[in-house]
Amino acid sequence: MDPLGLPLENFDAIGRWRTLGEGSLSIDASGGMPGGARFDGAAGLRQALLGSDRFVPTLTEKMMTYALGRGLEYYDQPAVR
Repeated sequence: MDPLGLPLENFDAIGRWRTLGEGSLSIDASGGMPGGARFDGAAGLRQALLGSDRFVPTLTEKMMTYALGRGLEYYDQPAVR
């Protein structure tokens, strides 16, 4: 299972909001971070990510890797910071 994807379970395949999943069962949109922090729903996931000290640098590294078309090197770290 993907614990970080579970809070987005209320959205269906085309982005519509739903409260019932397959079999007309209510959706459990709670999850947890690898460090043990628990959250509920997309708003809770947002707060958990923004509260993490690794989220912004990791997102920056991933976006720079995509933009540059190569992996980051030690000399890229000032731009990441």
